[in-house]
Amino acid sequence: MKDDNTPVNDMSRRSFLTGLASVGGLVAASRLPSFGEDRPELFPERGRWERLSINCHHVDAGATKPFSILHISDTHLTAVGPQDSEWAHKTAERRIKTFGGRQEEALRDSLAWAKQHVDYVLHTGDLIDFQSEANFELARKYYGVGGDAMFGSLGNHEFYYGQRAETDDQKAQSSARLAAAYPFDISFNSTVVNGVNFITIDDVYGTVSQAQVDRFKAEAAKGMPMVLCMHCPFGLPAINRACVKFWRRDKLKEFPDARKYRSQYKDAVTRDFVAYLKELPQLKAILAGHLHIDVQDRFSPTAIEYLVAGNFLFHGAEITFS
Repeated sequence: MKDDNTPVNDMSRRSFLTGLASVGGLVAASRLPSFGEDRPELFPERGRWERLSINCHHVDAGATKPFSILHISDTHLTAVGPQDSEWAHKTAERRIKTFGGRQEEALRDSLAWAKQHVDYVLHTGDLIDFQSEANFELARKYYGVGGDAMFGSLGNHEFYYGQRAETDDQKAQSSARLAAAYPFDISFNSTVVNGVNFITIDDVYGTVSQAQVDRFKAEAAKGMPMVLCMHCPFGLPAINRACVKFWRRDKLKEFPDARKYRSQYKDAVTRDFVAYLKELPQLKAILAGHLHIDVQDRFSPTAIEYLVAGNFLFHGAEITFS
């Protein structure tokens, strides 16, 4: 790891912008396709970024120099190509109907906006909706070589390859493919930006491992302010209420993935980790996704947990740090 003022992977603003351009992660708005609903004669003063929905937050993290990030999550890319299986093609046909087919356009718009307005981009999982060679190519394209375009964590859909990776053996099979496609440690990663240590972890079961906890505590021992970034949020009252309202069906009494929230309290390692985090004054924020809603709640005396809505619907959050 580099010193307090230099992020890992040399993530300076200059290298961030250069890296994005070099991997083709950005497309100018003028080069994006036009769509039938865009009626310039009806909206002659329409702004360039109006189809993006960007919320704004500020975190007083004790940074050595102010900076900003675009936090996005849940893009759910559904790409397939001739090299992919029949299952992947059938899955893509079905899932495009779920996510609308404009996911990559939403990601391109988000990154183009980020290039002009923020310093870094964080993606907290479900960049892809399922495993396919075409999706892996997009992951390599948008993260960039060495993760110089975005940094982030994986989501549960990254592990989907015809069956959901619910067991350790199934997850290990998925992880081998993901490790080759994503240019960072998919279990745990540290990225330092202006003295603030961004920790990204894989918590797609809703739990963390003892190895992840040990690595986190080793980073905490360095004394820097910390931001925890992960896909599945910790269950908090306001987040749970919003989730029930958003996801409930006619007779659904529990929101989807309720087991992940139960497991956070039943799993001893995760339960102890949450208790440890609540007492950690260095923790300044938690950034997560997964639920496709924008909501936040107080996690500890020093940290708020921020969820960002689905990027497939052109959502993101600008977070400034001082």
